[in-house]
Amino acid sequence: MVNKKYEIIIIGGGVAGTSLLYVLSNYTNIKNIALIEKCKNLGQVNSYRNNNSQTLHFGDIETNYSFEKAKKVNEASVLLKNYLDKNGKDIYIKTSKMVLAIGDEQINFIKNRIQKFKKLFPKLELINKKRIEEIEPLVVKGRNKDENIAALYTEDGYAINYDELSESFIQHSEKSKIEIKLCERVKKLIKKENYAVITDKGEYDSKIIIVCSGAHSLVFAKKLNYGLDYGILPVAGSFFGTKKKFLNGKVYTIQMEKLPFAAIHGDPFVDNTNETRFGPTAKVLPLLERHDYSSILDFFRTSFKNLKGILSLFKILSDLIVLKYVIKNIIYDIPLLGKRQFIKEVRKIVPTIKLNELNYKKGYGGIRPQLVNWEKMNLEMGDAKIYGKNIIFNITPSPGASVCLKNAEIDARKIIEFFKKNFNTNFKFDENKFEKDLK
Repeated sequence: MVNKKYEIIIIGGGVAGTSLLYVLSNYTNIKNIALIEKCKNLGQVNSYRNNNSQTLHFGDIETNYSFEKAKKVNEASVLLKNYLDKNGKDIYIKTSKMVLAIGDEQINFIKNRIQKFKKLFPKLELINKKRIEEIEPLVVKGRNKDENIAALYTEDGYAINYDELSESFIQHSEKSKIEIKLCERVKKLIKKENYAVITDKGEYDSKIIIVCSGAHSLVFAKKLNYGLDYGILPVAGSFFGTKKKFLNGKVYTIQMEKLPFAAIHGDPFVDNTNETRFGPTAKVLPLLERHDYSSILDFFRTSFKNLKGILSLFKILSDLIVLKYVIKNIIYDIPLLGKRQFIKEVRKIVPTIKLNELNYKKGYGGIRPQLVNWEKMNLEMGDAKIYGKNIIFNITPSPGASVCLKNAEIDARKIIEFFKKNFNTNFKFDENKFEKDLK
């Protein structure tokens, strides 16, 4: 028996799902939209504050971004920056950011980089050791006097509590158009005339479905015969932390080539700036959701089910740079030995930190679902979308949270297209209001 009918059902209550609900309710004339979330609160999986970098990525200090990618990410992230400045001043802190270059090779790299990237980021500065010391004294203290360092620096940084951002999107949505269902797990999607959404609490009918469930989006897609040439490489990030303040802002190191993962960096906790966090580590785990061991089976079903999937993962992980990186990060989780190895990376940022001042943050860190293309046998970098008939599956590795409003805009426009093409409706996207509010 169908409990209720909806125009749209969004599955997943992290920043991806809630930002879409916010955009649909405020900038379209679509009514009767439901969001279904399995947890008792919103933003409790990868959007939870302890499970991500807490950073609003613009592309200014992310040294693995090309100019084209940085331009694209910046344009998208500015939407969220504008939302936060208007609606969310209690869920973020402004913080400085720098990417630290150690030695002549890295310094030449950032010197060349800023010549081009200054066009995108006018506030970005190239600073020397003396200026670094003024901003971050412990980055310089105890360092070899002959060691040459420099940094790209900006004051325009944001540390965001992304689970509170998820709540904020709901608070600022048009209440008359939406319905939020918490503590309700979606078990199955069935394509009928519309879609039947089967949960552990009932069955619903919806014309359009948007799945915003991270790695699990691919699980839902494959059950409906979409995304059959894709798998997931689940990369788990963990963190170490201190009980006292070592840094005033975010300090990144230079990204490694070939790797889509964030370089180890240090920054204040968004909800406790008197402590400093270092990480993330990045290890491959056979889980689609961190700390949820029931998701192991889903990983093998989606990513290891056939020879293409096995060969693709083997090819990616057998690359010597990637393999060395993976092994190194596995070691970081070994008791006693792991911290001794990890502190070597931390001392590149804070040379004087002591072993007893650094602690593994148990329970911290989420899963970044990197999409694997089985045909090309490589990683698909950045956000991924799989489109079906009146359905969208969003798989959002970093910087998915930073670009959530841009992704929501893209999805909202596609949803309008679905309705016009298949349901003959007069739903519209309010361009003028969206521009005025967020751009």
